[in-house]
Amino acid sequence: MVSREAKAICDEYGLGAREVYFRGRCGVLGECDASVVTAVAVFFPAAHVEESWNGGRKLPVERAVELYAEACHAWGRRKLGDQPGCARIAELLEPVVEAASPVGAPLFAGWRAVPLPDDPPARAVQLMHVVRELRGGLHANAVLAAGLHPLEATLAARHDGTPFGQSPGTAIAKFFNWPEPYAEPGPDVVARRAAVEETTDDLMAPVFSVLTDSESDELIELLRFGHAR
Repeated sequence: MVSREAKAICDEYGLGAREVYFRGRCGVLGECDASVVTAVAVFFPAAHVEESWNGGRKLPVERAVELYAEACHAWGRRKLGDQPGCARIAELLEPVVEAASPVGAPLFAGWRAVPLPDDPPARAVQLMHVVRELRGGLHANAVLAAGLHPLEATLAARHDGTPFGQSPGTAIAKFFNWPEPYAEPGPDVVARRAAVEETTDDLMAPVFSVLTDSESDELIELLRFGHAR
């Protein structure tokens, strides 16, 4: 999402980084009003989503999705191109993606419908992206069900796997363009946010039930190896 491949799209088409991000990632929803994109981009402020989505309209939505997928594929080839386990990762993730319910995860549903490339690194990475969209949708549902505002949920946790490594909530809120100043989350908010993470894991666990225990263990090890690279 913040790779050199994504930045190359910005340079080629004269778009801002978030214009490409929302147009490419959320373009699977089709050409729609910005409020529809806001409905799925739960953790971004509505004004920022609207500005970015509308600013990206110079790029047709179908083309934006194609370019975003191509950036995903190119990133996978660059990062994982020499990893022999890519074909197996794709083989294990495909039945997971195919069997998962799309309810409550519209971006997952949209990306699942995007054709997969044939080469193993690109195919594996696109499937990882699709699974990420599923977890993202379920996580957003869990946040809202816990009565948390998305900004509260962002501020009340430390975040792993960000472009900046492990980051405090304030850094991520700023990165997402929430206006400052930020209120300090109280103990109740912090506790509910921690429970949300467990709920999200509980919602995701059945998704992988199509795999046997040995297949699940194999997938975990393959992904750990890829992450370490």
